[in-house]
Amino acid sequence: MGGWHAEHALKSDVVNLLGVYDIKEERNELARSKGIFAYDSQEAVLKDDRVDIITVAVPNDDHIKVVIPCLEAGKNVICEKPVSMDSCELQKMIDAANKAGKLFTVHQNRRWDVDFLAMKQIADSGEIGKVFNIESRIHGSRGIPSDWRGQKAHGGGMLLDWGVHLIDQVMQIMPGKIVSLNCHFSHRTNKEVDDGFNLRMYFDNGASAYVEVGTYNFIAMPRFYMQFEKGSALIRDWREETQVVKCKAWHENDVLPVKTAAGLTKTMAPRNEVTTDTYKVARPASDVHEFYRNACAVIDGKAKQLVTHDEVMRVMKIMEACFESVEKGQVLSVEL
Repeated sequence: MGGWHAEHALKSDVVNLLGVYDIKEERNELARSKGIFAYDSQEAVLKDDRVDIITVAVPNDDHIKVVIPCLEAGKNVICEKPVSMDSCELQKMIDAANKAGKLFTVHQNRRWDVDFLAMKQIADSGEIGKVFNIESRIHGSRGIPSDWRGQKAHGGGMLLDWGVHLIDQVMQIMPGKIVSLNCHFSHRTNKEVDDGFNLRMYFDNGASAYVEVGTYNFIAMPRFYMQFEKGSALIRDWREETQVVKCKAWHENDVLPVKTAAGLTKTMAPRNEVTTDTYKVARPASDVHEFYRNACAVIDGKAKQLVTHDEVMRVMKIMEACFESVEKGQVLSVEL
């Protein structure tokens, strides 16, 4: 992700890339070979008065060791996700940012995923009523990468890696407070950390959300499925448009039973155009660099922070509750 940030900064219309720094000298040499200035030390970065923003892209357990010194040096900080190992670490970073009076935010880049934006657009429009159930899944079949992301000490595992994104997306769509949750881990390819998980969350307004990440799925389930008061919406793959079925009349005059393998059923008889409208919603436009544009506007006092401290803390506490649910093997009552 450090390389990703550097690439986008080089093409940015709001920031200029002054340089990079990595504890691995070969990474610094690689940057220099591409004409990018590489600092000799972290201290050199912090002493450079030209540096306004520092983006932190290091293993999860090292975030706090880098973020707080940067804030204390008077720099604005963008940190990769998950921002910390727990909510206590996160609060220390927030306190440091407040004390320094500097921007501190987390790179929740998947708020700009087109599949998420499509579902949020449908929910916000109210066209098929209020959402009462969300199912969000990401499936792969290659296990966990064979680096620090497979190690518990560094904050590895799919809950912290992908769950932090999917939970954040659900929180952007679903109103209400979580009153209980239940989480399970899978360990098909890694015994130390979760290589997949499923999470069910229940809200105080009666709604629910299901989040699932798997790395041993050779047939992927649909990316998004959402149920509303007046219909349903489906995205099978993030590259596809959203399919919507809107219910315009509850009952048909004559519902004919359909034959199934074991007999007849009226209950599961399919709908037709008499009572439903079926249509597709085009993939919305998206520019992930809006994150950086917002960060710069916040620093200049021209905008409000998109990824707020409260939102980041809420997601962190939800993930902490997930770990507790797994450890205890039970549904947890929460107020989140």
